[in-house]
Parts: sequence; structure tokens; C-alpha cells
Amino acid sequence: MLHLTLRQLQVFLEATRQMNFARAAGVLHLTQPAVSMQIRQLESAVGVELFERVGRRLALTEAGRVLRHHAARVLGEIADADQALQSLKGLHGGLVGVGLVSTAKYFAPRLLARFAEHHPGIDVRFSVGNRDALVHLLEDNEIDLAVMGRPPEKLDAIAEPVADNPHVLVAARDHPLAGARSIDMHELRRETFLSRETGSGTQTVMEAMFRQHLFTPARTILMGSNETVKQAVMAGMGVSLLSLHTLALERRADEVAILDVVGTPVVRTWHVVHMRAKQLAPAARAFRQFLLENTSDYLREAFPLPAGVGATRKRSGKAVVRRKP
Repeated sequence: MLHLTLRQLQVFLEATRQMNFARAAGVLHLTQPAVSMQIRQLESAVGVELFERVGRRLALTEAGRVLRHHAARVLGEIADADQALQSLKGLHGGLVGVGLVSTAKYFAPRLLARFAEHHPGIDVRFSVGNRDALVHLLEDNEIDLAVMGRPPEKLDAIAEPVADNPHVLVAARDHPLAGARSIDMHELRRETFLSRETGSGTQTVMEAMFRQHLFTPARTILMGSNETVKQAVMAGMGVSLLSLHTLALERRADEVAILDVVGTPVVRTWHVVHMRAKQLAPAARAFRQFLLENTSDYLREAFPLPAGVGATRKRSGKAVVRRKP
């Protein structure tokens, strides 16, 4: 192990990200034989195989998974050291690694553009993944910060709230309840609910809403991304609970209706998260501070709720449903 090189670890880590030597070679600006040679030399040095073929797919062995975790931490520490030394030299640049849950990718680039106006020398690299993936990236020191809804409970990390994250019920624009006011949740009992995959933050919010209303949908269909859910909603396949921050284009094009259901929007919170033990470099500290100071105002301006949604009216203890004529 003492004879491993940083280049071998870099090549190995990129190969684990791509799970394809040709794609890894393209990212690293190497040839595929050069990547294969580095991997063989690394396997020879550690004395075990790191990759195996499962059918036509490349997969990590158990040893490969163990080494990947440590390689990521080693390279992350070196990157931290480089940032710290640059700050001592008085440089005004730097690189920030930021992980985004998939919903955050709808607004983070515009925030980055605002940040870049004030800090043109700082580069921000985004990694998009689900919540579990971001937790692993934080643990492995592959990112400095993560933007997510539900903070990781079992991670020794600091999670700071930056903005509200309202979730709304959306339907096709010609849905019978589009435009109605103060809809009771049980008016949707015959609807198909389109949900994100198991374990996603959005699905967790939807399930909590069902429990709160003692509601069981007639049918639920799981889908793998916000984009798939939105396309299915627009096609009239069903309704869904989605973050308001994913709907800018669809609202602008008048392709979806936000239903005024009693108890919605369901408001959750965006957090910026970093490991407690991590010493953030000046560039990462600057981006964190920017998110804390600017995210809430930006999201309120860029993603306003439709007029009337959330203003629940009640009569005789029951929600009044006013349908379109």
C-alpha cells in the first residue's frame, strides 16, 4: 500500500464513478489502455482484484468498495490541503464541491450565477444524486457541502436551514379540480398518485401527507425522476406531490395545475450540510455563507405560490370545494 501513487488512486476513483474504463479515460484525458494499466498496477500493489465482470457490466469487488472509500478520503484530504495552502498565499480563487439532491438542481445553477458575479475566481463543481448518494459523498470527503431537504440523522454533520421548500399537489391543466378552492384530500381518493422512487425525499413527504390525512390512494405508481413524474402528470396519468421549485417551466407554459388542497402546500426546509470535522476552505465558506444569506429570498421571488393556494376556507367544520363552472 505504501507504494501506491496518487495518479493510480485518481484513475481508480474515476473508474468507480464511471464503471467503464473507456468513459473514465475520456474524463481523465487518457487512453483506455493507460487506464487499464493503472488499474492492473494498483491491483498488483494491493494483491486483490478491484473490479469484476457481472455479465456485460463492470462491478466493484468487496475489496474495490473498501478501497474506493479510502481513496476518496485520501484525495479529498489532499484537495483540502491545497485549498488551505492557497488561502495562506492570499489567493482569491478556489474550488468548491457541492452535492445537490435532484430537486435542488432546478434552482442551484441560477444561485451559482449570482454567486459567480461576486466571486469570479471561485469554481463550483456540482454533483447531483439522491440523498443516500450525497451522504456517502460527504462521508468520503468528495464534496464540501450538500444541499438537501432532510438532514442525515446518523451523520456527524452540521445542517443549517436556508429556505422553505413547499410541496404542492399538481395535476394536468384540464383536471376537473383545477381552479377549485379548498379541496378536501379525500376528493382525490380515486386518483392515481405518481410518486418518486422509494427512499427519495419527495416520496417521504408524500407518505407523511397521506398519514396526516388518514388517506389511502386508489393506486400509486413509482417513477425514477421528477421529469418523468411531471411528464406523466401533464399526460393525465395521475396527480403528484412535488416541490414547487421543480415546476418553473411547466407553470410558465401553463402545462400543469396546482391544486388548492386543504393542508397544502406541505412546507419542508432546504438545508446546507457539511461534515462537523471538516475545515471548510475560504471558497467553501464563501459559498456556504452566500447560500445562507440569499437562498430564501431568491426562491420566494422565483417560485411564488399561485394566488389563493393554501388559503383554506372552512364552513361548518368542513372544507368547502368550489369547482370550476
